[in-house]
Order: sequence, then C-alpha cells, then structure tokens
Amino acid sequence: MTIAVTGATGQLGQIVVNKLKARVPEDQILALVRDPDKAASLGVAARAFDYTQTDALVPALAGVDTLLLISSSEIGQRTIQHENVISAAKRAGVGRIVYTSVLNAPDSELSLAEEHRATEGLLTASGLPYTILRNGWYTENYLGSLESALEHGALIGSVGGGEIASATREDFAEAAAVVLVETGHDNAIYELAGDSAWSQADLAAEVSRQAGKTIVYSDLPEAEYAKVLEGFHLPPPIAASIASWDAAAAKGALYSEDKTLTRLIGRPTTKLGQAVEDALKAI
Repeated sequence: MTIAVTGATGQLGQIVVNKLKARVPEDQILALVRDPDKAASLGVAARAFDYTQTDALVPALAGVDTLLLISSSEIGQRTIQHENVISAAKRAGVGRIVYTSVLNAPDSELSLAEEHRATEGLLTASGLPYTILRNGWYTENYLGSLESALEHGALIGSVGGGEIASATREDFAEAAAVVLVETGHDNAIYELAGDSAWSQADLAAEVSRQAGKTIVYSDLPEAEYAKVLEGFHLPPPIAASIASWDAAAAKGALYSEDKTLTRLIGRPTTKLGQAVEDALKAI
C-alpha cells in the first residue's frame, strides 16, 4: 500500500506526513512535491510533482493506492490544477483520492469556496472513490498577527461578532492521516470544525490574559480593513480577498457545531487557549 501526499513540504502536508509515519511504515508514504530535494527532512520517498506539469503527473502517481490532494495555494488556478491531478490519478490507477475542501462548501459565502465546489464536482464525476475533508479555518490563520497585536495593543479585522469554529493544522492533519489509513471512508464527505467556536473579541481577551497586556479587537468595515492590509504590503487582490473572508465569517461562514473532526481524531480539538500559548512561545 502506498499513500501519497501532495504539497508534502507545505505547512499542512508536513504534519500529515509525520502523522502517517506514526501509523504506517515509512516505505508506504510518498511525498509529492515541486522540489524533492526540499523533502529530504521528511524521511520518506519523494517525487517531483507540479500540478501544472500535466505530462509528468501520471508517472509520478505510478503505484499510488491512496492520494491526498491538498488543495493548491494558487487561488484562481485551483480548479484547472486539481482537474489535472484528478485526471492523472485516474489514468495512473490510483485507488482513492482524499481532498481538502472547505467547511460547508456547497453553501459557503467564502469567495474561495467556488473552486472547492468545482473540485468536489470533478471528484464525484471522476468515477474514482473519494473522501472529501471540508476543513474549517486553521486557528493559525489568526495567530500570525499576534506579534503586531502585542506591539500595538490591538487585533484588527472585519469579522464583527462572527464566531469561528477553527481547529489547528495538527488537528486537521491528524484527521487526514486517519482517513488515509483507515478503510470505510469511500465516497464520504466530512464537515470538519473545532469543538468550540470563538470570536475575535474572545481571541483578544485570551491574548490579553496570557500576555498580561490589554489587547482590544478593533472591527473595521470590509473596505477599510482591505486598505489596512494593503498597508502591510499585501497586493490589493489578496488584501481584498482576506477582508472578504472576514466579512463572510461575520455572516457565519466559519461557524459549525459539527463534531466529526473530534470523532475522527478520537480526542477534543485543540483549544484556543492552547493555540495562543503555543503561538506566544514562538514569538
């Protein structure tokens, strides 16, 4: 049995590989990456794999039984890139594809959900067995700004009082590893979210408690937040997208009461307080 992980040197992919190593022999794990030399530290075999290099995808997937297709990071190009991989997997005789989608994909107001919906459609039409992991937001998405928040005494965003049922990358990676190794997940679709939802005000309060410094949450209109992000040297389209995701979260796009993630990993998801503690230690 060979389990292949695309994007294996990425933030999520590396954790998935490590979780797999705790479950199956290392010679059953294959890292699919743009630059195999950068995958040496993973301790597993690696093959060159670029979603855009269609001629090389089929041979790179030779002998793969189960494929984890971690969604491309190139927003706007994801659908065609994912289609390339799914087509190659079918031609290479891959037995099942596990795909990282987004929470509540069919109805989500997140702009990035459109490409996930399209990919889910490609998977269900492919004839290959599949498992779709509709991952909620990573808690880490909101922790990268803690250093700035400590400096300025404020977190900023455009979420309003919207609640975010996030979980850490480790939580989601563990669920992926479980689904990749276990049987009984063919053609299943899982909504994956953290056990406890939190607001940006909750995050500010938790950071304040742990840092011993008052941090407030400053909520901005979507357009104003996008302008602030541009001031941090983000390209305008990226800044606008991030602000729009906050606006969607304000309407509940990142909220869920589903406990499938906890069921899959066999433990509670990582609490916000623990994630904040880990992030503060890293600053």
